Amino acid sequence: MSNFRDSTVVLIETGRTHIRAGQGLHDLLRLPTVEVAARVGLRRNLAIPTGENGASTSNAANLAKVNDYLVGTHLDEALAAGQDLVVSWPFAEGDVADYIQAEAIWRYILFHELKLRRAQMESPVMLSFPAGISRSASERICQIFFERFNVAGFAIVERPMSQFYAAISGMQLSGVVVDIDQDYTDVTPIYDGFILHPGRTHVPVGVSDCQAYLAHLFRSNTSVMAALSPADNTPPPEALQETLLELAKHTWQSGLIKALGEGEAARDLEDEGVTDIAAIVVAGKERAVIESGMKRRQNAKAQPAEQARAREMEALDLVTTSFRGMELTLGKERHRFCEPLFDPTLLDGIPGVQARGDQDLRRPLQVAVGEAVAKADVDQRAYIWQGLFVTGEITNHIKGLGTALSGRLAPYILSSPDVQNNEVQARTIKTLRVPDYFAEYRDKGDGLAAFLGTSITAKLAFNDSGGKNYVSKADYASKGPRTILGMSPALL
Repeated sequence: MSNFRDSTVVLIETGRTHIRAGQGLHDLLRLPTVEVAARVGLRRNLAIPTGENGASTSNAANLAKVNDYLVGTHLDEALAAGQDLVVSWPFAEGDVADYIQAEAIWRYILFHELKLRRAQMESPVMLSFPAGISRSASERICQIFFERFNVAGFAIVERPMSQFYAAISGMQLSGVVVDIDQDYTDVTPIYDGFILHPGRTHVPVGVSDCQAYLAHLFRSNTSVMAALSPADNTPPPEALQETLLELAKHTWQSGLIKALGEGEAARDLEDEGVTDIAAIVVAGKERAVIESGMKRRQNAKAQPAEQARAREMEALDLVTTSFRGMELTLGKERHRFCEPLFDPTLLDGIPGVQARGDQDLRRPLQVAVGEAVAKADVDQRAYIWQGLFVTGEITNHIKGLGTALSGRLAPYILSSPDVQNNEVQARTIKTLRVPDYFAEYRDKGDGLAAFLGTSITAKLAFNDSGGKNYVSKADYASKGPRTILGMSPALL
């Protein structure tokens, strides 16, 4: 069985809320060239609303055809034009809610974004997909790619494994992957290269909840509120809330937030309300405050009184950012962005927070991770704790999330007095990150780990002359969709 040329290989990373894709494997594994939201739009006159508030469900759109759905830029333009559309997210629950919608998204990726042609398809596809899909779902996906897209070969890798492959080095094959998405955070323990499915879990809290929380905190920032809601032109409450949410999104995507450790968060809570940012702005001192860090370094040999003043100014931790043509001054409240992940009760009563999923799973992230690892055998846990990997788009912009989480996991490992009498339980937690030797991914954060790991898996699988790690056209023709269950990197 001949191998495929690296230039023809297609990589598709499918997450709950986004799709990343690219074509070609290179000596330096490249970044994705395509990124679209994992959503489809259907004109309301083609949909049959059956859900609450007229929302479309998977049963509502079963009369629609693949070509009826709008995806990517086509959907963005239709929404911007104000068209009446029903928007659906077929992968939001970590499975496939509607196969026609899923096919529409993957078709858009292959034939519109990557410019491939079905009649002359020479490309094999490596699909990264959330863990735990059923055998029947795997077969159905395999059938779509061969019969609808005419791919030359096909394989599935479980997304947490692809994320983990991107972060490990040497013989490290055990760990726990924490994937922070828009509405959910997935936790997947791995031991010796295998996902421990009984330990897989999720928390129905994600980036959208953190944005709502920060938008709520901004209401206490008198400088921000004076700029966004001036007394002579007060916007409607709905418009103000939308603006605050956009400011929260702008803040974390601009890299203005750091993840606080448990002790740091407590100190910030104690200091809350001490600083009147509006007064500082009115006095024209915000620039002096923001530049205080530089001055402190320059005045390292200054008198003690001057050093104390510099530390006081730096403690205010102010930053200015351009937003909608305005220069806004933000205080240290912005660093509390990640707090809902570690304490979901902070979201109670916060505007814009929507209850979703199983509310019994709405617990602190550190508790979810601890419970997931506890599902492993006792002698496996120490190895798993040596590979804590936090990923998701949020990690591209907010550094130190892994360290902040590992500090909160201290109750799940041995304290110093217990070490001498215990040879099994973990004594330390090691956090992982994408290694710097992946040159294209250096300084990009860890949010692209799933695509990088998919590239690594494809480079190995499609160069396997035995053909045991992917399904070829000949395999599919002789054995059908069921072949995917025994010939794929995903252990189904």
